[in-house]
Amino acid sequence: MPSTKCSFMNKLRIKKGDTVKVLSGKDKGKTGKVLEVLPRQAKVVVENVNVHTRFERSRQEGVASQKISFPAPLPVGKVMLIDPNSGNGSRIGYTFLENGNKQRIAKSSGKAV
Repeated sequence: MPSTKCSFMNKLRIKKGDTVKVLSGKDKGKTGKVLEVLPRQAKVVVENVNVHTRFERSRQEGVASQKISFPAPLPVGKVMLIDPNSGNGSRIGYTFLENGNKQRIAKSSGKAV
């Protein structure tokens, strides 16, 4: 069972399909699209970042084994949203529209994401 003491629980501001930049670790500076968000673990899976390799043994005789590469989850605190308006990294805030809907905004530019 995943830990529930995470401070990011139910507060993930990064959504599937966002473009993010990695802030630390072996892939620092890389950018990619978010493929999956795991809110209970406070992690995100980013395209072509944190790529792990697994070797899968063949189950039948005469069939070759396989080398499988896949992006592993990253902690959400290690990524920052790329503002689509300016192209720079930005924190995310929220504003309420006149009709009552909640909208994400980039803190750096103040424009909708």
